[in-house]
Amino acid sequence: MILADCGPPGAGKTTIATRVRDRLEARGVPVRVHHSDDRSSRTHERLYERARDDPNEAITVVDGTFYQREWQTQFRTLGEDIRFVHATASLETCLERNRARADPIEEQGVHVIYREFDAPEDALVIDTEEASLEAAVDRVLGALEAWNAVPDSTT
Repeated sequence: MILADCGPPGAGKTTIATRVRDRLEARGVPVRVHHSDDRSSRTHERLYERARDDPNEAITVVDGTFYQREWQTQFRTLGEDIRFVHATASLETCLERNRARADPIEEQGVHVIYREFDAPEDALVIDTEEASLEAAVDRVLGALEAWNAVPDSTT
């Protein structure tokens, strides 16, 4: 299973991805997480390569904006078990969270990605202004269980 965590900068993708990893590892589920660690034109290509090369027995969580449909389409070529989680928040919240980062991106970049974001079809949408972090992570874990990617935590 590959879980692509997407959304504009400051929407909460990295926070959700990290907490999902922690909770899955605590349950003994092997997880690989790949964050968009640079802002180059090859960011999504590198994420694709990392996800493609991960072992099949691990859940792969990929954290990137994926704001262009072509990047989403490329990831869907990795197989049938590709799911998108769309973290969303208002532009004002995304800008505020970006400003609070140790290494913020230029605000113009946040504006562009927010404006041009093409939401993936069939994504699990999580409004990070409405849902607490734990509620957001619970929703992702519940979806992974429903998709039979991980065992039900109650069994």
